[in-house]
Amino acid sequence: MSAFLQFDGVSKRYGSVRAVDECTLEIERGEFYSLLGPSGCGKTTLLRILAGFEQPDAGRVRLDGEDITDLPPNRRRVNTIFQNYALFPHLSVYENIAFGLRVARRPAAEIRREVARLLALIQLEDQADKRPHQISGGQKQRVAIARALINKPSVLLLDEPLAALDLKLRQRMLVELDQIHDEVGITFLYVTHDQGEAMSLSDRIAVMNAGRIEQIGRPSEIYESPRSSFVAAFIGDTNFFEGVGAEAVNGDYLRVAVDGLPPLLCYNDKRLPAGGRVSLSIRPEKMHLSREPPADRDRRNVVAAVVEDVIYLGSHTRYWVRAGRHRVAVQQQHSRYLLDERPITWKEAVWLSWHADDGYMLEQYRAADEKLLSLPSSEGAA
Repeated sequence: MSAFLQFDGVSKRYGSVRAVDECTLEIERGEFYSLLGPSGCGKTTLLRILAGFEQPDAGRVRLDGEDITDLPPNRRRVNTIFQNYALFPHLSVYENIAFGLRVARRPAAEIRREVARLLALIQLEDQADKRPHQISGGQKQRVAIARALINKPSVLLLDEPLAALDLKLRQRMLVELDQIHDEVGITFLYVTHDQGEAMSLSDRIAVMNAGRIEQIGRPSEIYESPRSSFVAAFIGDTNFFEGVGAEAVNGDYLRVAVDGLPPLLCYNDKRLPAGGRVSLSIRPEKMHLSREPPADRDRRNVVAAVVEDVIYLGSHTRYWVRAGRHRVAVQQQHSRYLLDERPITWKEAVWLSWHADDGYMLEQYRAADEKLLSLPSSEGAA
């Protein structure tokens, strides 16, 4: 049985720039599916191709078994929500939501019933008579969602819909979007550059880079098992180590020789042989800092280090430590009241440790992707 929504080998060029490069996706009915990647990666172009605003140079788009590649936008069962809401300023909230049904010349009783239903869904019954300039940004976004839903599309396209909102409003709207999706049950295709948004909302994520899809999977798969250094760096923060497989251990593990460090033990899920190049990704929260070496060293990597930087962030502290020639990020959660203990501080000699199962071998490593580690995460972004 074929997927509800399919992109089959879709490509699009703008002059010499390949915006979308042979992208193939299968999205199931009712999924909350996200296209995630940096600016210019092709995610919005893919969305516009589905909406009918752009024609692909190659490939086909199918919706519920129908090839819609050559259909005009008004004949596709999709609606789009944009960053700037695109509400009609001279119409009330009620009239903005009713617009689609009025254009379709639906009966007045149906329009009243459907608008009332959607006003209740977005919890704006008491704002129905106001104009867009009289309501908040979050309320405008909810009106835009209701207006897009009133014609009962098969797919709702959301192009960076929360980008214009401040941090706290974005966080609240994430919860509301999830609730709306659960209520209406239709397929949502969500475009964002914010990994936090994609991780918190999505059933599945397609990570895009330079017009191509790097990885598809559930949020936990994307985070815990990145296939490439690009995915590992773009989804959260990570530490990269490049080395050579030195010795197989008990069949399931590989000891990796890394320049400037003692041999590192890693779970060998890729079944790499000794002697080959190995690229490791280790998340900062998987690592632990202590003044004394850990007593239990079974399958643990233990490395001497010196603290170079300390950033207190309330719920946790971010450390940068120097281990040999490597600058390593470590995140320590504050599970105890911090003022009851002496925290590790700048220039202090420490032991850096992590379990062998918490290091992940990458299928692809590109040194250029390490620059992503310097980008702010969604946690600190405004």
